[in-house]
Amino acid sequence: MEKIYLDNAATTPVAREVLDAMMPYFSEKYGNASSIHSFGTEAKEALEDAREKIANKLNANPYEIVFTSGGTESNNLALKGAALSNRKKGNHIITTKIEHGSVLKPCKWLEKLGFDVSYLDVDEYGLVDPENFENSIRDETIMVSVIHGNNEIGTIQDIDEIGKIAREKEIYFHIDACQSFTKTGINVETQNLDMVTINSHKIYGPKGIGALYIREGVKVDPLIHGGGHERKLRAGTENIPGIVGFAKAAEITTPGDVEKMRELRDYLIKRIINEIPNSNLIGHPQKRLCNNANFTFKFIEGESMLMLLDQAGICVSTGSACSSHALKPSHVLLATGIPPEDAHGSLRLSPGKYNTLEEMDYTVVNLKKIVGRLRELSPFK
Repeated sequence: MEKIYLDNAATTPVAREVLDAMMPYFSEKYGNASSIHSFGTEAKEALEDAREKIANKLNANPYEIVFTSGGTESNNLALKGAALSNRKKGNHIITTKIEHGSVLKPCKWLEKLGFDVSYLDVDEYGLVDPENFENSIRDETIMVSVIHGNNEIGTIQDIDEIGKIAREKEIYFHIDACQSFTKTGINVETQNLDMVTINSHKIYGPKGIGALYIREGVKVDPLIHGGGHERKLRAGTENIPGIVGFAKAAEITTPGDVEKMRELRDYLIKRIINEIPNSNLIGHPQKRLCNNANFTFKFIEGESMLMLLDQAGICVSTGSACSSHALKPSHVLLATGIPPEDAHGSLRLSPGKYNTLEEMDYTVVNLKKIVGRLRELSPFK
């Protein structure tokens, strides 16, 4: 069997339709969108067409979409940009303990500038308590940032309730939707969203391109200064091939794709929990991303499982220390109350729309063998 890729939460292959849409903008329609001649006009039309397609996916206005280099830049622009622009109003920011590093590290950076950041606890499933969030709001609170669908454990937050509270308290509400965009519904109007981070390479688009939705009227200082591109919020010549590819990837995602990934996810969860002793699902059993199945396997290390699976032609990821180039296991797993020794034995399998049921069967058969072999050698059992 060919290699089986089950790390789609890390990145996805570029869809053929996406690549076809991008190709002309590399060497045929290569104009700068800021140029006023026909080549530039052609690029500008492609840029604005893509902006409209992305906006439609969020029920936003096209001029509220700012293209960036990806989710990390978008999160930095949202956190730093909004904080610096609104520091006269207040200096308090609320986020959670399970955010991506591109939110947590900007928050730590802002703390050095005098901002005060509250990091909300989550329950065993990784859910934020809206009441706890509301109780954390102060007079000087200016914004809250919450990851919509967690990249590690897959839990999807109740952004409807959080957004309602944020709007009533008149604070900005930002969500990191890199994992959830196109996989579950996002409506900036009904969910009271002020800023939304999205990116391309999680949805079968190219790497190096993302966007930040910024509601009209939300004050954000730019991080990159130059020629005044993207409403003067993100200077730099627009990456037209990437933007076209991003829009195409968002456009071709169907409810059928989501349902297929959900079926593969549920199949993996059922078989692994039922057939491998001392395995536990991490994250909420129902409120989770369609392509996320994360487990802990007692008495063994995640990186050992990962390497042996890779030898069998199966690509997955783990939240253990060696995998993340850190000395500690995943901060997300620890925040849900998982003991460090169990967090070291975590494994994330994230199927995509190109995977098959036969690949899931092959994966489970090999995983059972590997877990059994490692446990025989484990001094912790």
